[in-house]
Amino acid sequence: MKNRKLKNSELKRITTQTFKDSEKTPLIIILDNIRSLNNIGSVFRTADAFLIEKIYLCGITAQPPHKDIQKTALGATDSVPWEYAESTMELVIKLKNEGVYIASIEQAEDAISLENFNTKPHQKYAVIMGHEVKGVQQEIVSASDAVIEIPQYGTKHSLNISVSCGVVVWDLFCKLKK
Repeated sequence: MKNRKLKNSELKRITTQTFKDSEKTPLIIILDNIRSLNNIGSVFRTADAFLIEKIYLCGITAQPPHKDIQKTALGATDSVPWEYAESTMELVIKLKNEGVYIASIEQAEDAISLENFNTKPHQKYAVIMGHEVKGVQQEIVSASDAVIEIPQYGTKHSLNISVSCGVVVWDLFCKLKK
């Protein structure tokens, strides 16, 4: 049979403990005032898929356990480390002081197109995903080391936050693993 679909038992899934013990991708996801519980859950699943180091939930972003987060996260809230921070700005300052490179994912003047953003070896990165309507807060964009824009060529120039996160995390994962 050509291209037979794999059964769940063939996926070589690791346990939550193995995930916790695994070397992580040096990437942090910061959710800045995300409203949708489904988006939050989807980001947890993406973070689990690519061994992301940590997720920070900031401002109005809801926290696990919540049934609507759990419904989309499918247990990833148990594997991916996360922390709540009331102030995104205070978190950005703290992480910058720890040497983390901060990148807002936003459409902004002088933004670097995602395909042109280059990572450096031994550098930890944090990407900030913003509110579904308002985006990343301007003060956070201004405090970032870089602003990365996902190139879009259609009429909307708008992606769902969970889709944006998946695109950015996959791209950076590939670059960081080289």
